[in-house]
Parts: sequence; structure tokens; C-alpha cells
Amino acid sequence: MNTQTLIIATRASELALRQARMVQQALLERGVASELKTYRTMGDKRLDEPLSSIGAKGLFTKELELDLVKGKVQCCVHSLKDLPTEMPAGLELVALLPREDPRDILIVNNIVGAESLDALPPGSRVGTSSLRRRAQLLAARADLDVVELRGNVPTRIRKVDEGHVHAAILAAAGLHRLGVSQRITSYLDAPAWLPAAGQGAIAIQIRADDGASRALFAPLGDADTMIDVSAERAFLAALEGGCQVPIGALAMRTGESRTLYGFISDVKGKAVVRGELAIDVTQPELSGVRLANELRHRGAIEILEGLRRADHLPSPQPE
Repeated sequence: MNTQTLIIATRASELALRQARMVQQALLERGVASELKTYRTMGDKRLDEPLSSIGAKGLFTKELELDLVKGKVQCCVHSLKDLPTEMPAGLELVALLPREDPRDILIVNNIVGAESLDALPPGSRVGTSSLRRRAQLLAARADLDVVELRGNVPTRIRKVDEGHVHAAILAAAGLHRLGVSQRITSYLDAPAWLPAAGQGAIAIQIRADDGASRALFAPLGDADTMIDVSAERAFLAALEGGCQVPIGALAMRTGESRTLYGFISDVKGKAVVRGELAIDVTQPELSGVRLANELRHRGAIEILEGLRRADHLPSPQPE
């Protein structure tokens, strides 16, 4: 592999490119040259539709994965929160870079000038493309007008500045990596407000039968990040979660102990079930499943059934 340039698949947005370049730089420090191959995914092209209505899995990953399976690229670099918990056959998650700040943030324009979510005037338009964020917004502030806001990070910031919306909720990690942290009005702190499972983590995906790539990329991985997001993603998977279900999860550390926080909600934020569980670092996935089962017993089943009745979720497939 060192005798030829390695090809890394990435989405074409500036944020995705910066994340892929982090992997590229880590390889270069090990004497391995690489180049980036960029893609526009279904999620990038269908910007006039809410993510939850498109319905397909892998909205931001499928095109990259198809070329990985065909051997046209040696790895894909993804935002982990975009990567479905069910991996395509023949592919595997080989490493996660050290995680950025996983929290969501609020940005507000000068028209409103509020300094926090609580300070937004009633009726303020708040933009998001996420059902998870929408549900938490409505649960906290039912008097806000939550509207659809699609596009990359710079586009969403511009729409706030131009007054299309008064405020927007975005991921802190994206603004940090793009060097625009000064635009953050306030952080939405966990566990009161929970991000998407895996938010802030950069994932490296390879073919499962590619031993050379595994040997190259595995050393780039951060063990603590892998433990945390393994619990979060297992929780998400056990609750049948995707972009059509308002689910949040975050592993938080206090000293040597870790706690997994999670919630599931209906899309209007009226029925919300929350829970927390100490993470077994030797079996983080099991901890995620256990918390999901606890929430199922406390009302998550009814929420999922309600989403199906409202056509937000497909019906379960027979085994």
C-alpha cells in the first residue's frame, strides 16, 4: 500500500473535507501519501426535502460505501452520526479519531439578540433538519416556531444571518472544525439536552477483508471514543433509531466512571422518555442495549408504535 497513493472517500462539503484531511494528515505523519475523492450523496442533493421524509438509510454515506465495496477507494471518512448502525455487508468501522465536543449549540441572529434558548422571544423561528432537535426544542419551548433548515454549516449560518430563521441548532463539532466557534451563542449542555449518538466523532470505514488497510488505520483510533460511541450507537440500534426517530444519546465521564444518557420522544416533544445507566467499559454495547430495554419498558414501545401509525416509521419486517 505504501508504493501507491491511497484514496480516501469523502463528501464534498468543506466540513467533510476538513475531517478527511485530518485522516490524511495522520497518514502523512506515518509516511503514507493519500488523495481525496469527493462525492455528493443523496442527502446532499435532495436539499428541498426534510431528511425524515426521504426515508432511505445511508443518506450521506451510501455512494461512498458503494465505491469502497468495489475497491475504488481504500477507506471512507464519515461523520459517525451519519453512519447507520447497520453496516453494509463486507464493510467495517476500523477506527474513530479523538472526539470533538459532542454537544449541540444555538446560534442567534442580531435581529433577536437573545443569549440562550430560554431567552428567545415567543414565536421565534428556530431552524433544524433533525427530528431529535425539533422534539427537544418543542419539549423545552412549545412557544417557538420550529422550521425546516437544510444545507451545510455555512449555508445554515447564512440563513440565520439573513433572517430566514431567527436561530438555529447545530453541532458544536462542526463549528469548531470550521474555525467559526465565535458564532456560537450558547452551548446546549448534556444531559438536559442530548446530541445524536456518535456526534462529534470521525469514523474511518474499510473493507472487512482488507488486512493492509486495517493495519494502517487501526492505530489512528481513540479507545475512549470507541467505548463511548459503542454504547451510544447500541442504544440507538436497539430502539430502531435513525433520522425518522427523535433519539439522543451521550456517554459522559466523571473520573473513571462513565454514564450513558438517552432519550426517545415523539416528534412533537410531548411524550419523552429519558434514562441513564452506568457503562460497563468491557461491554459498552451491552450497556446501550440495557438502557434501551429500560426505556422500552417505560414507554418507548408506545412512542415507536405512535410513530409507525403516523407513517414516520416503516412497519417491522418479518424475520
